[in-house]
Amino acid sequence: MMKISITRWKKSALLLAGVTFAATFLITSVPARTGTNDDSAALYKAKCFACHGATAEKKFDATKADDELIQTVLKGKKAEKPPSMPGYEEKGITADQAKALVALMKSLKH
Repeated sequence: MMKISITRWKKSALLLAGVTFAATFLITSVPARTGTNDDSAALYKAKCFACHGATAEKKFDATKADDELIQTVLKGKKAEKPPSMPGYEEKGITADQAKALVALMKSLKH
C-alpha cells in the first residue's frame, strides 16, 4: 500500500512540474504584441527604412497629429510624386504597431 501512495505522489509531482514548466514556457516564449521599441525598430527596418531613411528624415512630417500619422500607416496615402505610402493594415500591421511605429519615427527625428 505504501508503494501505491509513493507512486501516486510521484505522478502528481511530475504532473504539477510539467504543468508549471509548460505554463512558464508559454508565458516567456510568446512575444507580447504591445509594440515594444525592439519590435518597432525591427518593423521600421523591414517596412519603413527604405523610403523614410535611418532617422525618418524622408517623407515624414513629425508635426502632424499622431492619429493622422497612424491612419497614414494603416490606410496609406497618395503622394504628389511617387512613391506613394502603401497601406499596411492590409499587410498585417495592427493599430498598436502603427502607433508604436509613429512614436519611434518621431523619436528618430529628434
